[in-house]
Amino acid sequence: MKNSVFLNFLFLLLTKHKTKHISIFFISILIVFLSSSILFISTTLKKEIFSTLDNQSDFVIQKINSGKIENTPISWIDDFTKINGVEKIQQRVYGQYYFMPENIYFTIVGVDLFEEAINKNIKDLLSVLDISEFLANDSMIIGNGIKKIFDKYHYFDTYDFKLFNNELKEIQIFKELPIEANIVANDLIIMDINLAKEILNIKEDECTDIVLNVPNNLERQNVKDQLILKHSNTRILQKDNLKKEYENMFNYKGGIFLIFFIIVIVTFTLILYQRYSMISLGDKKEIGILKAVGWSIKDIIKLKIMENFIVAFMAFIIGVILSYIFVFILNAPILKNIFIGSSNMQNDFIFNAYIQIDTLITLFLFFMIPFLSAILIPVWKVAIIDSTESMK
Repeated sequence: MKNSVFLNFLFLLLTKHKTKHISIFFISILIVFLSSSILFISTTLKKEIFSTLDNQSDFVIQKINSGKIENTPISWIDDFTKINGVEKIQQRVYGQYYFMPENIYFTIVGVDLFEEAINKNIKDLLSVLDISEFLANDSMIIGNGIKKIFDKYHYFDTYDFKLFNNELKEIQIFKELPIEANIVANDLIIMDINLAKEILNIKEDECTDIVLNVPNNLERQNVKDQLILKHSNTRILQKDNLKKEYENMFNYKGGIFLIFFIIVIVTFTLILYQRYSMISLGDKKEIGILKAVGWSIKDIIKLKIMENFIVAFMAFIIGVILSYIFVFILNAPILKNIFIGSSNMQNDFIFNAYIQIDTLITLFLFFMIPFLSAILIPVWKVAIIDSTESMK
C-alpha cells in the first residue's frame, strides 16, 4: 500500500470523525495543561531555590542558649579562622521587623559593602549600586513588595523605623529592587550592616550568625567537629543538609502530584477504552469497505492507531503551549500557591522560563502510552470483523 494513499485516507478519516474525537481532544488538552503547568512551576522554583543555595556559604554557625538562638559574638570569627581548611569567614546580620499597619514582617539584611566575601546573591542585587552615594546618608534598598506597601502609606522617600528604646530612626529609600528578584527579595530590606544592627538591637560586638566556606569536601566533617570543639553551645547548619531538606520538600509535593496524575490517567484510560469499545455500525461498514479493497488487518490497525495518535499528539502540543503561556507569561495565578504556600506578604514574582526537555519527554510518554494502549484492543476487535458481515 502506497504511503500517499494511506496518508490521504488518514486525514480524510480525521476530518470525517472530528465530532467523535472532539470530547477526548479537549479532555486531553486539560490533562496535559494541568500536568505540564505544575511541572513547569516545580522545576522553575526548584532551579531558583537551588541556585540561591549554591551561592550560600558551606556552614552557618549560630549561638544556642537553653535551646534558643542568641546573637553570636564576633570574637568567634577569630577562633574559627584558626581552623585549617576554613575560608571566607564573616559575620551576618539579619532579622525581622514588624510593620504594624499590615500585621506583616520585613526582612532586614545588613551588608558590609566593603567585604570581599559578600554573598553572591546580594552582590548581584547591588551590582549597579553607587556605594559612596548609598553610604552618604542612612539609606536602604527595598524589595518590590515593600515598595508597594510603603507607597500605600505614602512613604515615598523615607521611612521611620521604631527602635527598641521607642526612638524613631529615619531611613532614606535609596532604590527599589527589580521585580525579577521578587522570588527571593520581595520582603527584603538591604542596608549597611551597622545601621541594621541599630534597628535590630544587635550589639556592635555581636552578629546574627557566622558563615564560612570549606572548599575541600573531604574536610567538612572534620571542620564541623572542630567548630563544635571551639564552642559547644552552637548550632551548625550545613548547606548540603539544607539542599536535602528542600529536595525532600519538592519530592513530597511532587509525589502528591504524581499520585493525582496517575489517578487521572487511569480514569482517562478507562474512559477511552469504554469509548472505543463501542463499535458503531459506521465503523463496521468502514472496515468492511477497506477489507474489500484489499487492506490487511495490520494496515487497518495502523490506520486507527495513527488516527488517534494524531489526536493525542495535537492535544499534547496545545496543552504544553497553553501551560507555557499560563506559567511564564501569566505567572500561574492561584496554581503557584501549591508550591510556595502562604507567604508573609503578597508576592507577585515572575517565573523565569525554564523547561527541562527530559521532563516533557517523560510527561509525553506517561500520557501517550496509556492513551494508545486503551484503544489498541478495541481497534483490533474492529479490524478482525469479517468484511461480509460488516457490509450487511
